[in-house]
Amino acid sequence: MAEVVLFHHVQGLTEGVCAFAEELRAGGHTVHTPDLFDGSQPPTIEDGIALTESIGDGVLRERADRAVADLPAGLVYAGFSFGAGVAQRFAQTRPGARGAMLYESCIPLTGEWAFGPWPDGVPVQIHGMDKDPFFALEGDLDAARELVETVGSELAELFVYEGDRHLFADSSLPSYDADAAGLVVQRSREFLYRVS
Repeated sequence: MAEVVLFHHVQGLTEGVCAFAEELRAGGHTVHTPDLFDGSQPPTIEDGIALTESIGDGVLRERADRAVADLPAGLVYAGFSFGAGVAQRFAQTRPGARGAMLYESCIPLTGEWAFGPWPDGVPVQIHGMDKDPFFALEGDLDAARELVETVGSELAELFVYEGDRHLFADSSLPSYDADAAGLVVQRSREFLYRVS
């Protein structure tokens, strides 16, 4: 079975993120859920963005690095929104990644925020809604399409769901969409089965 590190979004390590991790564990996988906010759970996305800015990129990067430091190399890196960026960094820069599952975020392969080229042979699965203001309307969906085109459909999958909700797979938030989230869980389990 796969070993996964699942990074939370800007509203912290919510009950919904933990519940999603349990859904993956039910498939027999080991799932780690580090808390990069030390227990803080901002009530809104805007509050969460403000928290990340107050903590600072350097500190958040150090916390993430510590979270994986004692874990084996052959991990699947996963994350929601802000956490997907963390997961993508590790998938692209930490040797030995077995895969990446990026929920509602995708960093372009080139440009100011890029982590470099996508590593050879590392599969990736990306999920997001087609009218999500943070995913579809801020360039992440375009970046995801470019990633799939660059890596190839044998290794890269993009699943786009109808709707305008961000953090739709978090069952503890008002943005939760049970039908779409169910598909995300199903497709994530299939991905983990393939890379196990």
